[in-house]
Amino acid sequence: MKFRNPSLIRRLVSSHAGRIAMVAIPTGVVSAMLMGGVAQGAVPVSFAISGTQFKISSSQLEGTGFSQYSGVAKDAEGGKHAVVTANIKDATLENLCQSAVQETPLGKVGILIKAGGKGTPASAKDLQIGMTGLKGDAEFENIRIGVDASDVNTKAKGSKGDFAQDSDTISIKDLKQDSWSTTASVFTLKDMSLKLTDGSEQCD
Repeated sequence: MKFRNPSLIRRLVSSHAGRIAMVAIPTGVVSAMLMGGVAQGAVPVSFAISGTQFKISSSQLEGTGFSQYSGVAKDAEGGKHAVVTANIKDATLENLCQSAVQETPLGKVGILIKAGGKGTPASAKDLQIGMTGLKGDAEFENIRIGVDASDVNTKAKGSKGDFAQDSDTISIKDLKQDSWSTTASVFTLKDMSLKLTDGSEQCD
């Protein structure tokens, strides 16, 4: 992990950034149709927490306008889940993979989505992710660690007094992420493929 800021001592921090993605467990063909619209950039996306976590991976994420702070995601039953909220104003993701698995009366049902693997990365605007973990090699430019969450450099902000960090840019190689939720104003998936599985195929 590498930070670029002459005024800061280089140090290791927990980076749960990213975004990056969007996955919903389908209940039928309607979900597949919605994903198709998103792939063409035809509709804005906004997925609330379903109570099922999903996985995201990307060989390279590049973003501008990044912030991160603690938050809470609520499920349909009113349950609360602690998350790290990450915001990225503009992001691109190469070799994007998104997967989730749901228990159903018919057994496990999975969804596997891939995009951005033929030279044109997937892209997203105004990303916000509620995540529980992230791995990868990260680099930030002009990072501020310990800024008040209500004063981060993104439109979306946290609660006053909460610990946060922000940066002008973020770059993550070999991104692997576990998330509860993701929203974006626009998510464009180039060369998208969507596949229903038995749950055995997931993002690495």
